[in-house]
Amino acid sequence: MRVLIVESNPDLGGLWQRHLERLGAEVELVPDETGAIHALRMRDFEIIVLDLVIEEGAALAISDFASYRRPDARVIFVTNTSFFSDGSIFHHSANACAFVQSGTPPEDIAAMVEHYAAAP
Repeated sequence: MRVLIVESNPDLGGLWQRHLERLGAEVELVPDETGAIHALRMRDFEIIVLDLVIEEGAALAISDFASYRRPDARVIFVTNTSFFSDGSIFHHSANACAFVQSGTPPEDIAAMVEHYAAAP
């Protein structure tokens, strides 16, 4: 299972990365749009854990690029805001499979990654 995490907060991204690696996932952690686009150009990923509010770049641009470059990759959006809390993210991103708060326990995020990576 190959996972791309796009998270500007290295502590939070690292926490998710460690939980996923314990499940046997191969994880790449990048802080911004530039890193995410480069990673998507170079490798295939089953799942992208994408913070909706990254410091540099736009999360929806990453999601759009992924849907073009890696159409089978699914996106779990995370956020610490109420933006898109109405579920409209699923109308804006065809590859979105989940939308959770950044404070979600890392073991729950890892379980969602494992679930959606296994889904056809």
